[in-house]
Amino acid sequence: MKTINDINFKDKKALVRVDFNVPLDDDHQVTDTTRIVAAKDTIIKILEDEGAVILMSHLGRPKGKQEEFSLQHVVAAATDILGVQVKFVNDCIGETAVEAAANLKPCEVLLLENLRFYEQEKSGDAAFAKALSQLADVYVNDAFGTAHRAHASTAVIAQYFEEKCFGHLMTREIESLNRVLDTPEQPVVAILGGAKVSSKITVIENILTKVDDLIIAGGMAYTFIKAQGGEIGDSLCEDDKQELALEILKKAKTLGTNIHLPVDAVTADAFSEHATRDYAAIDSIPQGWMGLDIGEKSRAQFHEVLQNAKTILWNGPAGVFEMEPFSHGTIALGNAVAQSTASGAFSLVGGGDSVAAVKQFGFADKVSYVSTGGGAMLEMLEGKTLPGIAAIK
Repeated sequence: MKTINDINFKDKKALVRVDFNVPLDDDHQVTDTTRIVAAKDTIIKILEDEGAVILMSHLGRPKGKQEEFSLQHVVAAATDILGVQVKFVNDCIGETAVEAAANLKPCEVLLLENLRFYEQEKSGDAAFAKALSQLADVYVNDAFGTAHRAHASTAVIAQYFEEKCFGHLMTREIESLNRVLDTPEQPVVAILGGAKVSSKITVIENILTKVDDLIIAGGMAYTFIKAQGGEIGDSLCEDDKQELALEILKKAKTLGTNIHLPVDAVTADAFSEHATRDYAAIDSIPQGWMGLDIGEKSRAQFHEVLQNAKTILWNGPAGVFEMEPFSHGTIALGNAVAQSTASGAFSLVGGGDSVAAVKQFGFADKVSYVSTGGGAMLEMLEGKTLPGIAAIK
């Protein structure tokens, strides 16, 4: 695997695919700089080698060239974080982009306009990719969040470069996932949460052979409980996935993988943080009530499993953590993962909701690694080869 450390960028121009798809407020100010910060050490390495950096990214889902999706809005935040004035050009291909790239001097940074202003980016158009490639000498992919997309700038472009490599962020992502999936220290515990079994089926099937214990939490747990004859009231359930849930339980037993389901729930009479709340055994929830978080017995049970772990994968919350009364199960999981990490376990957190939760509740610096790519991480967990990774390898 060729990484950025394998190349000296002196007097070279590096075209770096970053993920600057950051949230903006109504005044077009960046409200969360996490993704810019994540790319910083890759950019700084090239600058310290006395190379020039040409950054390319997408932003949002524009239909044609829409000013509110211009990467111009990201320049001030990027300049502040990098400590280097970021230049901007209002196109990513064509004469103005070529001229701006040609005029770029060593130790300077240029940001190209939004790649998705061109339909050819998403369609993986070879001519568009080739036009981008003519701006630089080396290609660096550091956008894990888009590595699962076969887009021009992530998968097609690499073929036009003799020198190409992964940036620091991509390297960390790949190494962290490999450490969990391919070379883990045992016992390995996976926590899968979130709303639906259907969105995690392939993940469950792929990791059943790789983990010793699988904790299933969140809304998806109720499909498993109902499939086994439990009463779940008005809790979320995918009735058409009950047979599949039973097959998963059967397969786990054959493999010797322990599946841990919640035993109790915090229930509510409405999907609202102002609802009347109660507790119930997970398989005895009355009609008119729904489980919105795991209960105290489940938290204690999961805590015990996690304290024995040497490798932990966490994808998905334990309940509706966005509502304070139903956030305590997810917080308990966070505490258990953090405690196990402090005792020497390697912990990887990924997926939009779980990443939001660890940030919201202050666990981001108490786990080993927080992945930056939701969809990309899920596809790697499913055992798929990502186009953006395959193109470099």
